[in-house]
Amino acid sequence: MKRLIERSRSVGEVLRWVTQNPGKVSASHYPIALHKLGQLLQQQPGPPMGAGDSRGPAGQVLEQPEFHVLCQAIVSGCAKFDNFSIVNCLYAAAALGLPGESPLVRVLEDESRSRLGRFNQKDVSMVFSSEANNKALEAIFSSQLFYENRQERFIRSMAEWLPRKAENLTPYTMALIAKYVARHRLREPRLLDTIANFLLKRGEQLDSKVIQKLVFPFSRMNYRPSNHGELFPKLEAILEQKAGSSPLATVNILMSMFQLSHFPQTVLHQVFSPGFISNVMSSPYALIVRRYLSLLDAAVELEFREYSGPRLDPRYRVLMFEHALTADEANRKYSYKGLVAEALRQLVGEECYRQDEVLPPGYCTDFLLWINRSGTVLPLSRVPAASRAPPATSPVTMSLQSSVLALTSDLQDFAPVVLSVNDKWHYCQNSDILVGSRAMRDRHLRLLGYCLVQLPYTELEKVSGIEEA
Repeated sequence: MKRLIERSRSVGEVLRWVTQNPGKVSASHYPIALHKLGQLLQQQPGPPMGAGDSRGPAGQVLEQPEFHVLCQAIVSGCAKFDNFSIVNCLYAAAALGLPGESPLVRVLEDESRSRLGRFNQKDVSMVFSSEANNKALEAIFSSQLFYENRQERFIRSMAEWLPRKAENLTPYTMALIAKYVARHRLREPRLLDTIANFLLKRGEQLDSKVIQKLVFPFSRMNYRPSNHGELFPKLEAILEQKAGSSPLATVNILMSMFQLSHFPQTVLHQVFSPGFISNVMSSPYALIVRRYLSLLDAAVELEFREYSGPRLDPRYRVLMFEHALTADEANRKYSYKGLVAEALRQLVGEECYRQDEVLPPGYCTDFLLWINRSGTVLPLSRVPAASRAPPATSPVTMSLQSSVLALTSDLQDFAPVVLSVNDKWHYCQNSDILVGSRAMRDRHLRLLGYCLVQLPYTELEKVSGIEEA
């Protein structure tokens, strides 16, 4: 039966073999049939395959009575399937493009979830080693099962599988893996080093937009890959050649390098050159690039003092962010910031702190306070206006150097203290390492003269009630 299914030349032929010979079909044949259907659909002309699209080939298959018979057979029998067949069916259903709300996917996910304790590494790694391809890897990331179990067997299996298979993957697939790793803040060295080796070997063949996707996980996870001594100079050489072809990708790659405290001098000469700036200002993404260049320029002043090349024209400087980050806003109900705010209100009073204050070069602080030499928290009315941060909506016209000097003189009498509420999403998964953007923010605030007090969620979650807070 396996050979008959694999040799089928049409969707109808696959469905006939499976539905008309139920006595000869075993659990292992169902994922093979689903995979074969996916392959055949990819070969058919017409609109791209999409779940529920009745106009395309996939939609036509989903509507066929024989396909419903196949799905019903899997739904009815999956409780008796072995673990590998369950995982493989779910994997194949995702690759086929079945919607998450379909009865087949729901039943398979429920059955998989009930077996999580019994799945062993082999069950998942067998799927990778026997069937993983570029299209299927894309599909597997959309499965709720693997999303929920990402830190356990799935990631361990992928970390073992990826280094051996990386050479056969396309840049697009590797970029998908990089995106998945970055999105879920997975600081898994084997995965990150594999992405880095892929970049080192194939970097010259890739365009800047793909490179930025492959580089991002390193800065996101605040992780210097083991080959960074070779990789970073190579990336610099590639950027020198391709800096102008995709300005946004170029500044994104630079931002990743800066977050890892690596400053490519030659590329900086290019991105701060009049030609590059002129090209950027006439592009549809001018504002976002100006924000990034403003932050890069600030980082040069704070961390790369030996740099002597061109800098960003002051008239183009803007705040990197004008308000609290989107992620922080979205996760507000899961944040400990509300608890800290109420504790501060009762402890020192609302007139003694600012919440969500944006400081040049555009960093949003959770809480900003001013303390004098005797340790007393001062009301904001007693802090000289010149020392306070400018409104979030105003352009950054004053250089950072003058801001540092102003703070230094003020330190004779009082000092700014930034309370930083570090919630779970500010760290890499299951780690006490801050993500790269947060770590760079903290470095820069300290260099600007602020005293930083970290309030990690691991400590805040132990607090019981407002009195303890």
